[in-house]
Amino acid sequence: MQGPWLVSQRWENMLFAHWRVEPEELRCLLPSRVEPDVADGGAWIGLVAFVMRGTRGLGFGPLPDIPELNMRTYVRVDGTPGVWFLTLDASSRFFAGVGKSLYGLRYHVSKMTVATDCGRTHYLSCRRNASFAASYAPRGDAYPAARGSIERFLFERYRLFSLRRGRLVTATVEHDPWRLQRAEASIELNRMAPPGLVLAGEAMTHYSRGVDARISAPTMVPPLVIPNRLAYRRRRCASSGWRAARPLRPSPP
Repeated sequence: MQGPWLVSQRWENMLFAHWRVEPEELRCLLPSRVEPDVADGGAWIGLVAFVMRGTRGLGFGPLPDIPELNMRTYVRVDGTPGVWFLTLDASSRFFAGVGKSLYGLRYHVSKMTVATDCGRTHYLSCRRNASFAASYAPRGDAYPAARGSIERFLFERYRLFSLRRGRLVTATVEHDPWRLQRAEASIELNRMAPPGLVLAGEAMTHYSRGVDARISAPTMVPPLVIPNRLAYRRRRCASSGWRAARPLRPSPP
């Protein structure tokens, strides 16, 4: 169920860097019911660097420009696809507090600098034990994510999930479909991966000039209910070719 729209903002000058990882590497970072979504033989980790402009919400805004750097993965909850944020860094203490309190997102306040020179963006984020430095520029014409492509899998997601005070919550994200370009990117420093997760090999990189987005208020994900556990077990056994055992009955006296 979608709540009322709570936050609106523009995301601009965006670098997307993606790495393929084994699904089992992610499971220990995700709570119950949140499963890694898989495409092209693996799960995926994304690192997204951009600037939020014109951020407004119920009772605040517009805020000054806010650089954000988030590390995300792609998941399903009871079959519904969405995005799960592993970490988020922002330069605004106020906005990080809003994200934490309302959505349960793992925001950190970081020292961040973004500068663009001759069409190339230089991006720096730094906090204790987590730093990122890169420069990037778009290459080629913009294009939509084609149906069935890995880009469609990674980009065309319009729901986030999070854990807030021990409860699973979700929110809807609305914006136009992405217009992507290839990115020529140089990642000089990347210490953003959570402990135990290794981002090996060269990243797949994309650029987007940006989108206007709005985000709904969070709502609780309803608990998973199995109304008849024996019937559920029989369905699972039937699908695997096995018959469920009948429940034991007391012997006659």
